[in-house]
Amino acid sequence: MQTAKPLELPQTSSLPSLYQLTLEHSLYERRLETLRAKTYLTEFEQMEEVRLKKLKLSIKDEMERLRRQGAA
Repeated sequence: MQTAKPLELPQTSSLPSLYQLTLEHSLYERRLETLRAKTYLTEFEQMEEVRLKKLKLSIKDEMERLRRQGAA
């Protein structure tokens, strides 16, 4: 059985744009939806699910920070 490679988007710059963060957030959400559709998750998939949730939250926080900077 082949293990899935963790999803990562290449960094195009040191400061990601709101658009890039939105794309990355969507990518992680789609992968989470795939995992949620499964009846049983392997140990690796469970760890990936936790990691993806943390990444999504981190990205959401960064998106909000960028929005606030734009509004200031």
